[in-house]
Amino acid sequence: MAKGKKKLDSKAFAQQKRHRRKWITFIRMCRYGVNNFTRNAWLTIAATAVMTITLFVIFASVAARNVLADTVVQVRDQVSMSIYLKTDAVEEDVRAVVEEVEKLDSVISVETVSPTQARESFVNDNKDNPETLEAVTAATNRFFWTLKIKVVDINDTSELADIVANNEIVTEQLDATRPPSFAGERREIIQNIGRAVDFAQNVGIVASSIFIFMSMLIIFNTIRMAIFNRREEIQMMKLIGAEKTFIRGPFVVEAMVYGFIAALIATGLGFAALYFIAPSLTGSGVNVQPTLDIMTMYGAFVLLAMIIIGAIIGIISSLLATRRYLKL
Repeated sequence: MAKGKKKLDSKAFAQQKRHRRKWITFIRMCRYGVNNFTRNAWLTIAATAVMTITLFVIFASVAARNVLADTVVQVRDQVSMSIYLKTDAVEEDVRAVVEEVEKLDSVISVETVSPTQARESFVNDNKDNPETLEAVTAATNRFFWTLKIKVVDINDTSELADIVANNEIVTEQLDATRPPSFAGERREIIQNIGRAVDFAQNVGIVASSIFIFMSMLIIFNTIRMAIFNRREEIQMMKLIGAEKTFIRGPFVVEAMVYGFIAALIATGLGFAALYFIAPSLTGSGVNVQPTLDIMTMYGAFVLLAMIIIGAIIGIISSLLATRRYLKL
């Protein structure tokens, strides 16, 4: 019994000793990696600078995509597509048309404006213009039944065009003198913003990919130079039986430090730029506030995401470099 207990104690002690040794090895790798970071100032600055630009481009791409998407939603909510029905259409027929339009998947809502309501609204808007009011009074058939339709995608009106052309219930009530208007006052603005969203997304992906490749290349060369400068030390470590992980570890830590520092700088620059240009963008009708609010509220998560991205880029670069040049 005593022997068994003693054996268990020795196993527990040996396991504890192994854990302690692994922990000490990990601490040493981190220390050596941080020391390597400061060995060659110019290479360190170059690697960190390119990594910072890379992460800043990623930050800017995501922010721009969100800002433009929010702007499209804001403008979409202010614009409606219009279908004009006969002035003498009865409410029952108008209601039937509304029901047909509301069945479309692309339609969010339908608002009905009667000729009387349209006339009253026009009179109120032009009460300071007597000549216009007199002309409106004289024109008995100037106003139509109008269906103001909000759609999911302002750039896709194919379903509306199809129902206007092929649905008998709708076509029977359409006013022949005024075709449906799928181009509100701000239609062109929305189309431009929609195109800008896609363009910004594509440019952001391309730019981010280019800078990620450049960052990896520079970090790869930085680690390669570090390996070359420490080749005698590395050879000595191999001869005395150092583990592969211990030899490779400091270089991985060094690359992760590049990513960590670059993430801090890039995130700070990104938030500063966003706050700086927000007033100008808002004044130009760009809906930047939701993106600003979300990023401010979840600033810690944004920073963490940037650090993770930077660390991943650094780890991949360092692993490629160590695998090729250390020949472990």
